[in-house]
Amino acid sequence: MPNSHSRYPTGLSLIKSMSLLALLGILAFFALSAFKKEPAPVVSFTSITGEQISAASLRGKVVLVNFWATSCSTCIAEMPQMVETYKKYQDRGLEFVAVAMSYDPPAYVQNYAQTKQLPFKVALDTGDVAAKAFGDVKLTPTTFLIDKNGMILKRYVGVPEFPALHQLLEEALAA
Repeated sequence: MPNSHSRYPTGLSLIKSMSLLALLGILAFFALSAFKKEPAPVVSFTSITGEQISAASLRGKVVLVNFWATSCSTCIAEMPQMVETYKKYQDRGLEFVAVAMSYDPPAYVQNYAQTKQLPFKVALDTGDVAAKAFGDVKLTPTTFLIDKNGMILKRYVGVPEFPALHQLLEEALAA
């Protein structure tokens, strides 16, 4: 007859214990990965005006790299807030590169940038080089916040929560 005071968990209590351990492991993984900074890829961008924007020219600055498309309604909806964010922080050293996805027709990108008077650098990723270098970006908008040392501080998929983004920008620019 089984001892009800056994030292080993059985049945439902074993499942609960294993589930708790699995949950703790997952939480630990995400907590550690949240603190692990990785370097931004060393990639050059070509702006819609033909200007070459090298990774070296961005070093020592806080940079937002925003992957977007003119066909992405969420991208278009967030763009005014991106413009406001850039205008708010540009005098403190923020650089901004809006990278149009490779499937976005260059004429559409140029037209949008001109009609909306985008104040930051707008680049074309015709060969999909930048998107692949940044972890094979497929979803738009995807935005990377990069610190002065070239380390990725945050990756946003979708529209960032702008107050939190501004707080991170404040910290990164002050560092």
